[in-house]
Amino acid sequence: MKHIILRNRVLLTSLLVLNVLMATRVILSRSVHPLLKRPPPFPHFAPKRFPKSHPCPLWSPSFSFCLATPHKPTTPTIPSSLSTRSCSSLSATAMAASAAADEALAANPLLQDFDFPPFDVVDAQHVRPGIRALLKKLEGDLEELERTVEPTWTKLVVPLEKIFDRLSVVWGLVNHLKAVKDSSELRSAIEEVQPEKVKFQLRLAQSKPIYNAFKAIRESPDWQTLSDARKRIVEAQIKEAVLSGVSLEDDKRDEFNKIEQELERLSQKFSDNVLDATKKFEKLITDKNEIEGLPATALGMAAQTAVSKGHENANAENGPWIITLDGPSFLSVMQHARNRALREEIYRAYVARASSGDLDNTAIIDSILKLRLEKAKLLNYNNYAEVSMATKMATVEKAEELLEKLRSASWDAAVQDMEDLKNFSKSQDAPEADDLNHWDTSFWSERLRESKFDINEEELRPYFSLPKVMDGLFRLANMLFGIDIEPADGLAPVTFQLLHLCSILVH
Repeated sequence: MKHIILRNRVLLTSLLVLNVLMATRVILSRSVHPLLKRPPPFPHFAPKRFPKSHPCPLWSPSFSFCLATPHKPTTPTIPSSLSTRSCSSLSATAMAASAAADEALAANPLLQDFDFPPFDVVDAQHVRPGIRALLKKLEGDLEELERTVEPTWTKLVVPLEKIFDRLSVVWGLVNHLKAVKDSSELRSAIEEVQPEKVKFQLRLAQSKPIYNAFKAIRESPDWQTLSDARKRIVEAQIKEAVLSGVSLEDDKRDEFNKIEQELERLSQKFSDNVLDATKKFEKLITDKNEIEGLPATALGMAAQTAVSKGHENANAENGPWIITLDGPSFLSVMQHARNRALREEIYRAYVARASSGDLDNTAIIDSILKLRLEKAKLLNYNNYAEVSMATKMATVEKAEELLEKLRSASWDAAVQDMEDLKNFSKSQDAPEADDLNHWDTSFWSERLRESKFDINEEELRPYFSLPKVMDGLFRLANMLFGIDIEPADGLAPVTFQLLHLCSILVH
């Protein structure tokens, strides 16, 4: 009864909570996406299976053989009994392989009709076959849409959104897993199918029938009857199509598509290098004097990192400790470590990530800038900044004007803040007082704040435990938006057991 009432009266979405709050997001196309109607999300997650495929699926390596099996050879070259046995054996083997491929695809979680992304069951082995099967299905949907398209909302926007939505959700699921559970196998799988995904996206964005249908909507007598939101969607789709190269001639479009493929590859490589460089850095500390000033929670985190790296007896009090470039570890050193040499070392390592050796991004940055300029020129823009601003409510000139306003308005206050830090550090007999550097400002800002307001992070921590913070957050959401947020653990799969699922109830 409770589920029936909720189904009629509330909207359920998922929140993943880690520390304060981690919310999953659904990646949508660049236009404004309406919410697609999905089955009721309340039953416990149970992936649905696709119906059995045809015995000779197009994606099967034995497809051509399947087509040939009904035809009998007219001139046997081997004894008929042997031929019958051999063909039967070969046919059985091929059909078994085809059936196995069918079963694997039918069970692939990326191809299920899910309400919540099945984070707990997707892994690298599902990516190649799952994405390729999905792209093949969406390619067929796109061809059917192009064949039957009409310049109306229901015959154009609705089916187009379904194509956008399915690809965005599935690819977003895969990318999210890579962000939180990165592995060489997952990287390899994504790297292999990414060009195929980009090719389909370009094919979709450069579809002349769809582009012309959107233009026909804008030029129709019914244009003025559309809501502002729908007008915005149509205008945005037309603009995106132009920025995706739909108006380019064949040779220029081919060049544009090559640039897009390379930009996608380089962007992925850039991100991977930064991630690998971040993971690569570790500083083992055995002398507690070197990390004097770090709060107990930071010491505990550093000791736990040491345990995970093989130092089984590490603890917060006696160490050893491992400092990394992950955000919490980096910030704790910058804000609290009294050892200035350590702060400088960690700071320099952080800002120099992926700038040398096998993970050097310098050449990649140069290539990205060069390709972006080439792309802009193909689209008749002076530079890539103009391309970026083409879909925004601003211009390059307005953006620069705003930046200058912010700079001029904040300059005097910033100069005064630095003077305050220098004076305070001098009062504490700091040798670096006359030469404060990037690795000093966070440390002395914290000390100044503690001195002025008598606030200590560790003393405040018990008042801001996770349950109290979450309760306060949910109460605030109720006050501001009139929604209720309740625990919903077990309703849908999560990436890690530390994550908690919540439901948002809109009255």
